[in-house]
Amino acid sequence: MNLLLSCLGLAVVSAVSLFVGASDIALASLVTGDGGGEALLVLLASRLPRTLALVLAGAGMAVAGLIMQMIARNRFVEPSTAGTAEAAAFGMLAVTLLAPEMPVFGRMLVAACFAMGGTLLFLAILRKVPLRSPLVVPLVGLMLGGVITAVTVFFAYRLDLMQSFYAWTNGDFSGVLRGRYELLWTSFALTVVAYLAADRFTVAGLGEDFSTSLGLGYRRVVAVGLTIVALVTAAVVVTCGMIPFLGLIVPNVVSLLMGDNVRRSLPFVALLGAALVVVCDIVGRIVVHPYEIPIGTIMGVVGSAVFLYLLLRRDGRAA
Repeated sequence: MNLLLSCLGLAVVSAVSLFVGASDIALASLVTGDGGGEALLVLLASRLPRTLALVLAGAGMAVAGLIMQMIARNRFVEPSTAGTAEAAAFGMLAVTLLAPEMPVFGRMLVAACFAMGGTLLFLAILRKVPLRSPLVVPLVGLMLGGVITAVTVFFAYRLDLMQSFYAWTNGDFSGVLRGRYELLWTSFALTVVAYLAADRFTVAGLGEDFSTSLGLGYRRVVAVGLTIVALVTAAVVVTCGMIPFLGLIVPNVVSLLMGDNVRRSLPFVALLGAALVVVCDIVGRIVVHPYEIPIGTIMGVVGSAVFLYLLLRRDGRAA
């Protein structure tokens, strides 16, 4: 019943998303066909692809955050707090400079390789740093992301690519049209793979020693998880830019309600992530209508507030 209600809620906000924007689309004109040709074109070429992109990106990034938290065994880790998204943006800069004619799918693979490298570097640093508090983990990730971003900004500024850099680092779905979002179906396929491997991620979240004692190939599961995270992050960055904090707050909220069983919680993480992204995008279209606020800005405000709440809540418990 809870899953059905979650699906219904996502369907409702997705339907609202189809009719919110600078161009007015009257439902009556679509039904009767009276002057609805232009409205139908806007609906099929812009609103529907945009809504699908929001749902796919939101679900994929939320699931990627859940997988990262299980692998790192820390609730404050996700692609934008572990250097993964920043490394993907650096990969996009590299491919823009070295192979500007590369097709979109190739760009995604290059960005995924850089994202994987950034994540592995983050995990390697964690092994060298004494973790006296769980809060050290996201701080290490934020510092690593800051260093990668600084290097990316340096080269982007020197080579007059700052506009492209902002497109990669600030999520914005205003330019999503039919034919420019289909790469995100990759994240849907990877979400299905994550669900099939959900039990293994649950066991891997208990630690390497315990997982190995149960006969689980821990390193293989971690490799699969990091590949899923890297590819999903790259697909989202290539299509619409970073969506900060999404993979952090959604798994935490679901975990508070349902616990840490990945197979049980993953569908709810995907649905809540998709719904949250759609709602934030609708807010961005309404606040300064007919102009838009990028979803990266809206999610940054919402996500940072929830992040602080989670930190204070954990600190209060520790006290």
